[in-house]
Amino acid sequence: MDANNNGIDDSTELRARGNWNEIKGQAKQKWSNLTDDDMHYEEGKQDEWYGRLQQKTGETIDDIKNWFQRTF
Repeated sequence: MDANNNGIDDSTELRARGNWNEIKGQAKQKWSNLTDDDMHYEEGKQDEWYGRLQQKTGETIDDIKNWFQRTF
């Protein structure tokens, strides 16, 4: 089911939200210069968020996305 019509199955989204603190911690370990502010994600501002992570880490957006997919 996709109650908020965002294209993500609700069970997947709930699991991601539940694991978000763990994922943030892993990202901050991988890229030690990331802060809690860098990891703050606002719905609807995904491109801006990835751009911010790209600037801070020096990685490509595709590499960052792939890391999150592998980690999640």
